[in-house]
Amino acid sequence: MHTGTRETFGQTLQEAAATGLPVVAPARGGPIDLVDHGHTGYLFNPDQPGALAAAVSRLLVGEDAASRRGAMGAQGRARVVERSWPALTEQLVQHYSRVIHAARARVA
Repeated sequence: MHTGTRETFGQTLQEAAATGLPVVAPARGGPIDLVDHGHTGYLFNPDQPGALAAAVSRLLVGEDAASRRGAMGAQGRARVVERSWPALTEQLVQHYSRVIHAARARVA
């Protein structure tokens, strides 16, 4: 569970997902890109009273809560396992290469 509304990179969210835990985080900032609502965890509206408690309850209450946590945790881990620094740096370099190539094509 992460309650900060000013998170950008979301390292704690990624670490939790990497351990196989579903994540509950505010639907604002970095968590929006890291949490696939209903699949890897839940995003909650931080401006809505009770929204955090309701999201956490969905992971703890009910006959299928344990299986839901397990499935979400597995999906979260699968999603972040490829997010290593080398992999992210390579993605960034590829992005820059595409932008440079496109800019050169427009100038030529």
